Amino acid sequence: MPALRTALLQSSGQLGSVAENLKELDDAAGRAAAAGAGLLVAPELFLTGYAIGDDIPRLAEPADGPSAAAIAETAVRHGVAVAYGYPERDGEQVFNSVQLIGPDGARLANYRKTHLFGCFERDHFTPGEQAVVQAELGGLRIGLMICYDVEFPENVRAHALAGTDLLLVPTAQMHPFQFVADSVVPVRAFENQMYVAYVNRVGKEGEFEFVGLSTLAGPDGVARARAGRDEQLVFGDADPEFLAASRENNPYLRDRRPGLYASLI
Repeated sequence: MPALRTALLQSSGQLGSVAENLKELDDAAGRAAAAGAGLLVAPELFLTGYAIGDDIPRLAEPADGPSAAAIAETAVRHGVAVAYGYPERDGEQVFNSVQLIGPDGARLANYRKTHLFGCFERDHFTPGEQAVVQAELGGLRIGLMICYDVEFPENVRAHALAGTDLLLVPTAQMHPFQFVADSVVPVRAFENQMYVAYVNRVGKEGEFEFVGLSTLAGPDGVARARAGRDEQLVFGDADPEFLAASRENNPYLRDRRPGLYASLI
């Protein structure tokens, strides 16, 4: 099975402009496809911007809304799967969500952030209730998560036990928490024997300063791709053969003793 070349779009787009962000996503998908990528991952709330405050209800869309249709057209035109963050409207509720659309335009999976960070998110979003959301793509089992979710080891371990091979984590990682990108994400990949694509916003946006440092970490804890602190499109491979060999040689999941961990829940 060939490796899945994954493109990480480190950008904050245009604050509050869905149309401009759709154009940027289309451009990035074209560049990703030209570089041989089969998957493009954009940051948390990329569709609208993060620091949009009271505009969140106005800009929120259903999972099958007009932007999803536009991104499906982008995916088909360039032959690349796209994962993007957006505010999802479902009735009166709004969720901080990520959706994965396949290269054929099919909506493969939609995940709602389960661990909301800070007063800003808790004031504007409803937390999701489903921890593990997965889809199949390019011979890999893809898992979805958003930003703060990855900082909870139980969350990522649940994905490992469910067989996730490549965990996509659109994020809005702020100063001074850059150690998460530098250290936590590679450790999560290693201790759970999976690839983790952590894709961040960058630059100042309202009261927030996003630190970039997007990374694709492998099951050996080594970064296959690492962005700096400016807008970038970086690439890394999720190799199923390397993953299988790593899992065979690393006993973490086999050596677990779940009977000792009852106090965790």
